[in-house]
Amino acid sequence: MRPLGIEGAWVDTPRVFEDRRGRFHEWFRADRFRAVTGHTMALQQANCSRSVPGTLRGVHYAAVPPGQAKYVTCVSGAVLDVVVDLRTGSPTFGTWEAVRLDDREHRAVYLSEGLGHAFMALDEDSTVVYLCSEPYAPDREFGIHPLDPDLAVEWPEGLTPRLSDKDAAAPTLAEAERLGLLPSYGACAAYRRRLREAEPGGRGAAPAGAPAL
Repeated sequence: MRPLGIEGAWVDTPRVFEDRRGRFHEWFRADRFRAVTGHTMALQQANCSRSVPGTLRGVHYAAVPPGQAKYVTCVSGAVLDVVVDLRTGSPTFGTWEAVRLDDREHRAVYLSEGLGHAFMALDEDSTVVYLCSEPYAPDREFGIHPLDPDLAVEWPEGLTPRLSDKDAAAPTLAEAERLGLLPSYGACAAYRRRLREAEPGGRGAAPAGAPAL
């Protein structure tokens, strides 16, 4: 797993084994995950979505604490997966980073609590599966409009975005900040520190690159 430019997000590129029977890879390893993040991945829900080209899901996030961390991969087709820093006070607040997830390279993206997540389907029947640290809770789930011009995510050209009614009605980043709907960088860092401290023998030490808050 290597860190992305947004603190609290990583991409994992597994080794894929191929032979005459097909392919095999490990798409999640708890020991490798803990070595990088300093805590285990709590699994409370696993989701699967199937999308036609142009389907745009997100930008979704949950209130912190407890937030909802996600470990995302694409098992069929391809998507452009996007992580957005929605944490007020973060040095990269309002920035985004994109990773192509597909059924050839089998990359996975992990985004910690407080970060926003979105993806656009690039192929027919693009199927995304993701592990979630907390179950879905409508009262603490929020969204940012994925086509917010100030956010300026560079979605793939040649595809007409297909949004749900809920995502199409989501506020811009500036509106959400003005309404006090965004998580703070300090609260997110404190929550992740508590996760590390809760580990057996944990001392709360942050892994390399983590905030010292």
